[in-house]
Formats: sequence, structure tokens, C-alpha cells
Amino acid sequence: MAGSSVSGGGGRPPLFATEKPKRVLAYRVYAGTIFAGILLIWFYRATHIPARGSSSLGWRAGLGLLVAEILFGLYWVLTLSVRWNPVRRTTFKDRLSERYDDDQLPGVDIFVCTADPALEPPMLVISTVLSVMAYDYPPEKLNIYLSDDAGSAVTFYALHEASEFAKHWISFCKNYKVEPRSPAAYFAEGATPHDACSPQELLRMKELYKDLTDRVNSVVHSGKIPEVPECNHRGFSEWNEMITSGDHPSIVQILIDRNKRKAVDVDGNALPKLVYMSREKRPQEQHHFKAGSLNALIRVSSVISNSPVILNVDCDMYSNNSESIRDALCFFLDEEQGQDIGFVQYPQNFDNVVHNDIYGNPINVVNELDNPCLDGWGGMCYYGTGCFHRRETLSGQIYSKDYKEDWDRGVGIAENADELEETSKSLVTCTYEHNTPWGIEKGVRYGCPLEDVITGLQIQCRGWRSVYYNPARKGFLGMAPTSLGQILVQHKRWSEGFLQISLSNYSPFLLGHGKIKLGLQMGYSVCGFWALNSFPTFYYVIIPSLCFLSGVSVFPEITSPWCIPFIYVVVASYSWSLMESLQCGDTAVEWWNAQRMWLMRRTTSYLLAAIDTIGGMLGVSESGFELTVKVDESQALERYKKGKMEFGPISEKRRATDVAGRRNTVG
Repeated sequence: MAGSSVSGGGGRPPLFATEKPKRVLAYRVYAGTIFAGILLIWFYRATHIPARGSSSLGWRAGLGLLVAEILFGLYWVLTLSVRWNPVRRTTFKDRLSERYDDDQLPGVDIFVCTADPALEPPMLVISTVLSVMAYDYPPEKLNIYLSDDAGSAVTFYALHEASEFAKHWISFCKNYKVEPRSPAAYFAEGATPHDACSPQELLRMKELYKDLTDRVNSVVHSGKIPEVPECNHRGFSEWNEMITSGDHPSIVQILIDRNKRKAVDVDGNALPKLVYMSREKRPQEQHHFKAGSLNALIRVSSVISNSPVILNVDCDMYSNNSESIRDALCFFLDEEQGQDIGFVQYPQNFDNVVHNDIYGNPINVVNELDNPCLDGWGGMCYYGTGCFHRRETLSGQIYSKDYKEDWDRGVGIAENADELEETSKSLVTCTYEHNTPWGIEKGVRYGCPLEDVITGLQIQCRGWRSVYYNPARKGFLGMAPTSLGQILVQHKRWSEGFLQISLSNYSPFLLGHGKIKLGLQMGYSVCGFWALNSFPTFYYVIIPSLCFLSGVSVFPEITSPWCIPFIYVVVASYSWSLMESLQCGDTAVEWWNAQRMWLMRRTTSYLLAAIDTIGGMLGVSESGFELTVKVDESQALERYKKGKMEFGPISEKRRATDVAGRRNTVG
């Protein structure tokens, strides 16, 4: 490493270090040669367009290829931003422990969101909840919130049962230093006893988890809450036969309360606070999906715990590293370097991809190369999951040099739980946000499919910095799509959202002008122009082939010197890409599969996203993107494992069932 930045405030050693990799110079030399090749290709194309009278097809094709190659070149210039200025972060948790006792650490509020118990099985959700409840962090400083947008009594039942199981699981995790701390993931990995944990103790925990799984899945299948003493919690009285997922009142229940309703684990140690929330939903009101759920959580948590740090995770992305909170705090609490850090983003990783994944799901190159470069420009994107925020950044706070964080906020809140629940309910009604800044200047942004990205950009434009942290042990693991239909639909949504941002007043070049670095503006735009780049790609895929079949030459002869820049740019680009992929841990087969999926996405998902976005701007009806071909779902997962591409989509319900089955296996 070179260019290390490790200064500490007031003579104190820093809590994190920032370093620049040595290979940056090699990339810049390579990029310079590629740029020279691109310029030569542009010059050749501009000077070798066939005369208009000699060949109508040749003239039109040549002119179109000139436009396409110019667009390719300009897009390539944008991609320089995600290679030009990488940084690597290292945290020093030992120094954090020396500097801060447990009672001096800030409180942390953790948000988990779910929306449909059919698509997101309750056992999947509570395994994620249990994983964040078991962090290696003072339980008195941890507050976990589950937002259930479906208002499902089944999900509440699962969380209620999990709150009892947590008394055993958290103690087990901390006594035996278990990793990962999602019980589903831990047992699915084939947990074996070690020196500290006896086979009998491990078997006992397995049986407790299996009992929990059986009880919850039984209720999921029957749809009825059992009439047993354990289910007499007053929270169940919130439900009646009139409640539906799209029409229900506000529900807030504190299941584990450290104040009046004391709760401890089997060893007598305190448990984290656990809160269930379902915001009010009415058919005539707009609810803004996940963004609305997160904003409701911000408000509810502000009266129940009001911790200065907020972590949000998707319900299928469990904690894989029990020290992630302490790592994040190394950035926030550094006296000299951390004052303006607004959020810390962990990478997205997946635990269900197979070796030589046919769909190119592994994103090692993005995690190891692209994201560190965005970080180098001072502004890693907000992914919408696996991210630690200062609460103030989500409240519209503008950073200034005289800003001082109150790390003790929220400590000592001891109001009556019943009163807190009633107050919280009033904050999540359908009409609460009417004529307020919520969703505009405050909280998570509304009105865009990628509310997380635009929210992160707004935070950065208010003067806050963000950092990217990619530890050796991954912080979070989620679920990757395992059918072609799922992947194409997902990328269509992403590319459409990015393009909408790029063509709006929230474009990084407009909103970020003079507020964030040009390199970061370009970095955002790499994804922002995915969709538009599909047009030259589609043209390049179709037209040269038609010209070849018609006997029209659109490329230089192999004996011509002009063939050299074309060959060099193609060979050098793919060779460098392969080298990067191998260095980041991919196999050559995975690299090839990623290249294949890249072309497939550009000519389907991104193209349709561009058409829909432009059509929407012109007031034309959208083209839609519905895959209706069905396949035998029981065979889909086996085909994926065998490396066979699935051209028919798996229904979301089946995928959720498969996910739950894989995660809830306890051998």
C-alpha cells in the first residue's frame, strides 16, 4: 500500500487508516493506451464513412457506427472514475475499546424491513433479526426494530417466539463466539462442536431452533395463531378479522423492554430492546413502499430509543460479522477524520451463489475495485441495506465545521412502554406526513425507484462524507436471484431508476455541481447511463452482422494498419478485465459468464428500461416488462446448481419457499 493517512486527533492514534493501492499507476498507463486507441478508432470511422452514393447501407451503417463508438468512448471515460482513485480502509477496534468503555459507546438503532410474509417467510425474517440482536455490543445500547408493512399477525407471532428463543441464542453466541449469528445460516453451514462448546450443548441449541422453526412454519401454513398461554401477549389483541395487508391501523409493540418489562437471557444478562412496528395503511393513501417504511421507523425510534447511529438491513440480509458495529464506530468516533462522515456502507455479498455461477451473481470486482474508487472521491453510494447512518443525516442535517455530535443522546430514556407505544402509533398514521418535509428534505427520499441512491446523494450534497468498508469477514450476506427472469427484472428496475435520476433535477451533475467532486458525479453516472448505453450496444450487435450478410465492409481489412487500434482496444480491454476478475477472486468461467450476462442485460433489461423511461417522459404508455413463461419450479434450483440457464421465471412465492428451506435446514 502507498499514501497511507493515519493521523490522529490531539496526538491520539487514529481509529482507522486510509491507504491507496500501488497498482493505480499501472491502471492509469493502461487507460492512457486505451484512450489513444479510442481516438484512433474515432478518427478512422470519421474518415472512412462510405460515400453516400456508393452504398446506402454502408453509408448509414458507417455513420451509425461512428455515433455508437463515440458514445462507447464517452461512457468509457465515465468508467475511469471507478478505477482512478481507489482507497482501502482499515479499522482499529482495539483502540476503540481502549478509548471507550462499554457504557461510553453510543446507542445503535437497527431497522429490519419486511413487506409480505408469503414472499419473505417469517423464519427468514426472524433469523436476520436474531443475527443483529446478537452483535458483540453492549445489549443496553442495542435497539432492534422490525417494520412489517403487511401488518401480519403471523409475522408478529414469529417475532414474539423469536424474542423467547433469543434468551438462549444470544447467550450461546456470546459464550462460544459463534459466527455467523443467524441461527439459520449457522446451522445450515453444518455447525460442529469445538473446545468450548460440548456436543450436548450444540445439540440442545439445534433442537431449540428446530422447535422454533416448526412452530412458526406451522402457523405460517395454517394462518392461525395457536390459543396457548404463550400467545396471550397483549399485542395479539391488535388484530381482528377486518385487518388486511393493505388496510390496517398503526401497530407498535415493544416485545423486549429493558425498563419496566425487564428481560434477560438465560445467563442473567440484559437483552437488546425489540420493537414490532406496522404503520397504518389505507387503500386510498400512498405509502411509498420501503422508503415510507424507513421514514416511519426513523420517527418511531426517535421517541423509543433515539440512538445517534442507525443501521438498516433488508430482511434477507443477515449479519455475518458480530463486530460490524464496532468497525463502523471506528469511522464515526475518530476525533480528527470522522467528524464529517455521514454514513458507512458495507458491500453486498451473497451466501447462495454456486461455484462458477452461470448468471454472474458474484460482484467481487464491484466490491473490490469499483466501490473503493467511489470512496476515494469521498462518497460511496448508499445501497439501502448494510449501511450505518448518523441519525442527523437522515433528518436533513447540513454538515458544518462547528457541528458536534451528541453521542449520549437516547441514553436513559425510561418512559413507560405503554405510553411510548401509543405515542409511536400517532407518528405512523397515513396522514402524518401530509404537508411535511418527510420524503423530500427529511428522511428517505420519495418518488424514485431507487430511493436509497438518491437519499445518499442528497446527504453527500449537504456536506457529509461517506465511506466504504469491506472487511475480510463479510459484514452481511443476502440472497442473489437464481433465475434469468428474476435477474433481468431486477436490473430493469435498477437501470430505470438510475436513468430517472440522471434525467431529473437530481442528476449527480446538476444536484452535485459544486457540492461533490467531479469524480463522484461521474461514478454515479456509470450506473446512471446503463440504460442509454443499451442503444449503441443494440446497434453494434445488429448492424455489423447485417452488413456482413450483405457483403458491406464496415471494419478495416486485417492487413490494414487501421485494424491495430480495433484489435488492441478489444484484446487489451478483455485481458485487463479478466485479470481484474481473477485478482478479485473470481474464476475464468465466472468472468465469462459475467460478460455474457452483461450483453444480455444491455440488450433486454437496460433497453426496456430506457424505452419505458423515455416513453414516460413523453407521456407515452410504457412498454411493460412481464415474463409470463412458466417452468417446472421444482427443477429450477437444480438447474441453477448444474449451471443450466433458466429462461422461465420462478414465481416469487416459490423462491421464498426455496430460500426458507435452504436457511432453515438444521442437520
